[in-house]
Amino acid sequence: MFLSVFDMFKVGIGPSSSHTIGPMVAAGRFLDHLRAQPFAVSGLRASLHGSLAYTGIGHATDRAVILGLAGFVAHDYDAARAEVVLAQIRDTHRITPPDLPEMTFDPDRDLIFDRGPALPGHANGMILYGLDSQGDIITEVTYYSIGGGFVLTADELARGADREDGDPVPYPFKSAAEMLRMAKDSGLSIAGMKRANELTRTTPAKLESGMARVWGVMNDCIDRGLANDGILPGGLNVRRRAHGIHERLLAERGLNITPPHTVNDWMITYAMAVNEENANGGQVVTAPTNGAAGVIPATIRYWLDHVPGAQPSRVGEFLLTAAAIGGLIKYNASISGAEAGCQAEVGSASAMAAAGLAAVLGGTPEQIENAAEIALEHHLGMTCDPIKGLVQVPCIERNGLGAIKAVSAASLALRGDGTHLVPLDACIETMRQVGEDMSHKYKETSLGGLAVNVPVC
Repeated sequence: MFLSVFDMFKVGIGPSSSHTIGPMVAAGRFLDHLRAQPFAVSGLRASLHGSLAYTGIGHATDRAVILGLAGFVAHDYDAARAEVVLAQIRDTHRITPPDLPEMTFDPDRDLIFDRGPALPGHANGMILYGLDSQGDIITEVTYYSIGGGFVLTADELARGADREDGDPVPYPFKSAAEMLRMAKDSGLSIAGMKRANELTRTTPAKLESGMARVWGVMNDCIDRGLANDGILPGGLNVRRRAHGIHERLLAERGLNITPPHTVNDWMITYAMAVNEENANGGQVVTAPTNGAAGVIPATIRYWLDHVPGAQPSRVGEFLLTAAAIGGLIKYNASISGAEAGCQAEVGSASAMAAAGLAAVLGGTPEQIENAAEIALEHHLGMTCDPIKGLVQVPCIERNGLGAIKAVSAASLALRGDGTHLVPLDACIETMRQVGEDMSHKYKETSLGGLAVNVPVC
């Protein structure tokens, strides 16, 4: 299946790609479904299942569904207007989507958190209903938020729409082995092959401008996170730390008092800045998810700010390489924490970042594949156990450590010639199997791990 760089890197809002962006996308798709019906719908209802039900409040899923049904979209989100519309809906119990009549919707009654068994297709399931004037259901669609903001209906999931190839591309690799073989035969880099595939769907100018926007949003998010201070919402009273650490790092510059490993603090701070913005509901880029949104921006910023010879003009090469690796992981395993734990989120992001960094540091395709494998291998088994269902602890710090692992993996791979024991394909398959075997308690339900062992008063 062709996954564009803009599928892997989507501009959206925090705190979760699968719990916030995905449900908003699903609601928007349901509005399109209603617009195509020959009958009138008088009311709306939504039921959330599985992980969406267990951690939906902490992930702002309720807000995302309501705003999605009101016509909001994640890539062009107006936060001030959203608050006004939410208040109106809660006060009037009425909702008026674009190009549809006014309908009844009482958030307290019509938004249902069903904490029974998950729906059969995926851990993140939701059903949206259209009601007649008597309150009876006249149409319904089941949606699954499968990670990274990707959404499929139950019918699409059943027919394997997420694995359909679509129109042909010049380099249709579905495994790392195929990717390396095609690179060798073509003489192209991984980024070069990915670029050729992208250009079957868009123009060079649109590809370059789109990637520039992706990096611009990522970089702006870092800067906002470094500038902002205070307490994050949600009730854990987690204080933002990126701002204070950054101020101290700036003050220490040039004083010859800091050890070499302080560069790790810079990486962690860049990543924490992004994930603190994400936890605050700010604008981020799924990379490949919101929960892992800080790893790749932090790695790019580390390269640009701290590595001699880094060139901003090559950020696109980084993103294309990272997207190629992310596409392999998504196609052959998962990028969803609710499906495979945090190994699928921060682990995937670290592998993508390691590959991108190895590429811009001059790595061969074999070294790039090795870098991705090293980073992913050392996230295997990582659980997703957010305290109070919030994308804060352990998520924020975990992104910083994911960035450090990415840089270490790229550096280690570049010290070799690309020859290594464990192929990336084997590591991805192992991650898939571990995710299948992992208890649902450790897959974004907040029913196990840190979520139950850290008291929250």
